[in-house]
Amino acid sequence: MNLQKQKIRNQILHDMEKIDEYVFTEKCKKVRNHLFASEMWKNAEFVGVTLSVGREVETMAIITKAWTEMKRVAVPKCHPSDRTLSFYELESFSQLESGFYGLMEPNTDKTQLIGTDALDLLIVPGVVFDHQGYRIGYGGGYYDRLLPRYSGNTVSLLLESQFIANIPVEDHDQRVKWLITEEGRYRAQEISE
Repeated sequence: MNLQKQKIRNQILHDMEKIDEYVFTEKCKKVRNHLFASEMWKNAEFVGVTLSVGREVETMAIITKAWTEMKRVAVPKCHPSDRTLSFYELESFSQLESGFYGLMEPNTDKTQLIGTDALDLLIVPGVVFDHQGYRIGYGGGYYDRLLPRYSGNTVSLLLESQFIANIPVEDHDQRVKWLITEEGRYRAQEISE
């Protein structure tokens, strides 16, 4: 990750830490409710979602909601050697274990490997976003490697305070199609040349 992106990411992470816990929780509920009201959610039968950490929109509630609606859920496992992800179907939180960087990941002995083409909706994490659908994550490039091979709906969940005007885009950066905040849903805008 280039230094400009690192600086932007670190500033947003710092700002996110300063948000009052109650305020943060309430905003995350609004984000999830906008997701649940969307057609992309209603039409999805199989959802791919990363388990949230820190000041990301909490995703265990999303997984639980998917199960109550009889949707299937897949969560990613990181492969640091080549910085790729593979998704495994999750049917219970007991199928999780502490994995890469202490992230909760699927226990591959207890879960079934799923091709990403089986997923109707992929919830893509990140730290900083712009209205064109570009994002700055944690610097590993895992989703930038995955997204060119994925043709389903992609959405990122964030707070309005995580938006900036323009992310400095590099050749490998991939966009998401939708962005959902506590204020509503946005379709990623096409970039005007």
